Amino acid sequence: MNENYTLLDTFEFSTEAQLIKSKLDSQNISTMLMDEKTIDSDPLISQAIGGVKLLVLNEDAEIALGIYNTIRAYVKDKNGNSINCPNCNSTRILIAPLERKNIFYMLFPFFEKTKHICNNCKTIF
Repeated sequence: MNENYTLLDTFEFSTEAQLIKSKLDSQNISTMLMDEKTIDSDPLISQAIGGVKLLVLNEDAEIALGIYNTIRAYVKDKNGNSINCPNCNSTRILIAPLERKNIFYMLFPFFEKTKHICNNCKTIF
């Protein structure tokens, strides 16, 4: 990875990354996508290579993160209602990365229970 750029986020499909990239580009923030063409040619390998990576110039990283946090989609419950953080009551909730603590979950990650993480206080619940 280029040392002048910071990873903002990863996306399963390039269209998701392109939408965020377009918004950041319109705000004069320098961006770059990695692995976009690879995943476009074979979408089934997206998880194997870590998805499409959206990179921003180091000096624009803090501004880009602020913009991204205002436009990103947050998790909703089954009824479409916002989920609140038990610690800070924020509704800016994301799916937490899988932990895969043992070999069973490494082989069968779909059995691992989905956890959430608060984008404000980073509480995992």
